[in-house]
Amino acid sequence: MPERDRDYLPRVYLDLRAEHPGIAEAYDKIGDACRHAGPLDEREQRLVKLGIAVGLSSEGGVRSHVRRGLVEGLTRAELLHAIVIAVPTAGFPATAAAYRWACQVLDREADESAQEAGVKQAIHGPARSGSGRSDA
Repeated sequence: MPERDRDYLPRVYLDLRAEHPGIAEAYDKIGDACRHAGPLDEREQRLVKLGIAVGLSSEGGVRSHVRRGLVEGLTRAELLHAIVIAVPTAGFPATAAAYRWACQVLDREADESAQEAGVKQAIHGPARSGSGRSDA
């Protein structure tokens, strides 16, 4: 399991994996088998999994797939569109809840990125453009 995933997984999930490593290993293997069973790439698979989480009204699933989608390069607009198109299938209430959960994750990630950029700028100074020569 990637280290980044450990940063936000619920404690109960981590505890279950630790207490039942054989089950965790089997779960990981079936996930791998499913990912490799067809032509969808990782990006498409992430969007499908997000849609499934919306349909199940799985708050943890929606939050997880939004976070992972960002790491995999999906944009805010793409992730939110994948949620919105669930309205006719999952219903408005489930979709609205998923949209809220996703926006909370996206806003938090944007805030953290802005804070990191501010820290980098404070340490290294503003980004410079051009040849570095002074026109004065």
